[in-house]
Amino acid sequence: MRTHEITDAAIATLAAEGLRGLTHRAVDRAAGLPEGSCSYYFRTRHALLAATVERLADLDADELAAVTPLPERISADRLAELIAGMAERSVTVHRARMVARYELSLEATRRPELRAALVAVGERYRVLASALLTAAGAPDPDRQGRALVAFLDGMIFDRIAGAGAVPLDAEGVLRSFAEALRGVLGDPPR
Repeated sequence: MRTHEITDAAIATLAAEGLRGLTHRAVDRAAGLPEGSCSYYFRTRHALLAATVERLADLDADELAAVTPLPERISADRLAELIAGMAERSVTVHRARMVARYELSLEATRRPELRAALVAVGERYRVLASALLTAAGAPDPDRQGRALVAFLDGMIFDRIAGAGAVPLDAEGVLRSFAEALRGVLGDPPR
């Protein structure tokens, strides 16, 4: 689908050039399309940004499909593995997507319409975290799910853009999530 080509190119452009580099022409070049293609589908910059947020949401939905349908019960070990795997993919395979999301998130502090779209996308992760923590037996899964997503976001951000720029240590990430879940669930991971 042409719009996916364009929004995927917009994600790549955001990751490589930032918001200042995101122009219709730059997206056309990144997508390998004739000049004017991006502006044909997305007349304004706002329309392009909104479509890019929607594309990120679609890609997120694909990522979340790996853990749906939700299990009735899940062990803390399995949950830690799922979350650590998501963090690892976000820092490696989906790095450009995450950098683009950070660019859009900062821009959303100045554009309420963009913020609304990003909040809606983020809510999907919070709902999923709550449901998974419910399946793991958490006492307050809504509050704890929000905290868990914040921890996940913070870990990803630190690995991609943090001052320490610590390389990803998959075993360390898994251990960190297992420890966090131990605190949430009140017992050692099984």
